[in-house]
Amino acid sequence: MIVNAELFVNDLPGQLIGSLEPISLVDGNILGVVHNRDKIIDHRICVNLTFEVDERHLEELKDLWERKDIIISNLGSVHETFTMDYILIGDVNAQYIEGLLKKINEATTLDEVNVRYSSKSIKTASHTSLISVKARYEDNLDKIDAILRRECKRANVTYVRGV
Repeated sequence: MIVNAELFVNDLPGQLIGSLEPISLVDGNILGVVHNRDKIIDHRICVNLTFEVDERHLEELKDLWERKDIIISNLGSVHETFTMDYILIGDVNAQYIEGLLKKINEATTLDEVNVRYSSKSIKTASHTSLISVKARYEDNLDKIDAILRRECKRANVTYVRGV
């Protein structure tokens, strides 16, 4: 699993290396290190680490850090998200968008959804909506496309993918 950790180490020489060493002791692979000297709390400097480790070794790693007097501020798994934007043009309102999002949520796993509306056009009486999604799995974007294609066709709404 890929993990992101925010640690606070004593502001002394060798502490950065001391925070990295336990990862290698549990056969982890370091992917990124940010030594954030701007973030100091109680004479401790923030170190942000991204690493790969077998989930079974995570508790052992936490114990190693605690024995080295390293404070774990935040520890969590990292997962990639896939983003896509859609513009819907036509007779779309909040109720219509809510219905679409309900169908999408039933079929997929979304991490985040943002919706923005424009005001109604005087000439055409249509609205424009921008829907931005972040999905945990890439194939969820295909499911969203299928739902939007079907539902927008039924409602005579134009949708544009990937703006």
